[in-house]
Amino acid sequence: MMNVQEPLVDADELVGNTPMVRLRRLFPQPHVRVFAKLEFYNPTGSIKDRVVRHIIDDAERTGRLRPGGTIVESTSGNTGAAIALIAAQRGYRAVLTMPDKVSREKQNALKAMGARIIVCPTAAPPGSAEHYLTVARGIAADTEGAFMVDQYNNRKNVEAHFIGTGPEIWRQVGPSIDVFVASGSTGGTVSGCGRFLKSQRPDIRVVMPDPKGSIYHRYFNERKVDPTDIGSYQVEGVGEDHLVGCMDFDVLDEVIQFTDTDAFKAARALARVEGIMGGGSGGANIWACQQIVARTEIPITIVTVIPDSGLKYMSKFFSDAWLQEHGYVDAL
Repeated sequence: MMNVQEPLVDADELVGNTPMVRLRRLFPQPHVRVFAKLEFYNPTGSIKDRVVRHIIDDAERTGRLRPGGTIVESTSGNTGAAIALIAAQRGYRAVLTMPDKVSREKQNALKAMGARIIVCPTAAPPGSAEHYLTVARGIAADTEGAFMVDQYNNRKNVEAHFIGTGPEIWRQVGPSIDVFVASGSTGGTVSGCGRFLKSQRPDIRVVMPDPKGSIYHRYFNERKVDPTDIGSYQVEGVGEDHLVGCMDFDVLDEVIQFTDTDAFKAARALARVEGIMGGGSGGANIWACQQIVARTEIPITIVTVIPDSGLKYMSKFFSDAWLQEHGYVDAL
């Protein structure tokens, strides 16, 4: 009889402890060290696995999510994948709403893990009946036994990075960190990691790239929301059209605006030059690192994150035909 060894861990136990790599070829300057934390090594290929596991564990512990319940959330795809994984493992149903700009790869992955997805118009204004957050809230309210993750306002999102991602970064790079760069939509990563890193070394600068079409850049600088700033953009999982509870602007030292072309071009360069396939948000982070390096003459150590895998975007900005069709020829 064969001696079959039992698996040592479940899939969600593989969350975290992701590798940190130095980007030597993209940043060859002798006075510069840029490190990237590769979050696509998490089970569903993104940093959102950390947040969802932490929130679901807490909801189970406090009784807000009970056996056989339904997990509901609005997502740009990565949080949805993490929810779909845990729902499949733990016997929950998953209902996920998302804007229609979400890549086909992400949508198909959620369906493959048994989630029900509802695609909403990206252009739907916040608060409208068709906005993906409004739709998710309606489903949660109308579904018996539903638990809404509420990643945008649930402070457990920030906590997941304060107790997990941030300490990992500190162990991997340590007090030599001068700047931490992370784009944000919910704000969990940049707020949680930024808060932890500043608790270890208060003079660390936290820089957030923000897409044109998001409200965060103006709000950071002027503490006001201008609806005329809201516009469409194709980079997924960054920026926002409304203020959210998890974004801690007091942690930030600078917000830099970027365009879709900036992010796509940087993500493609990361793949070609370093062999690292990151998503558009990772491209935005790399672009911001490039801007910081270009204006810095003294020795500097920068840490950033690559939140998800570029394999989720092969039908979008990693496709030359898609870039040409949508007018992003400068990103080729």
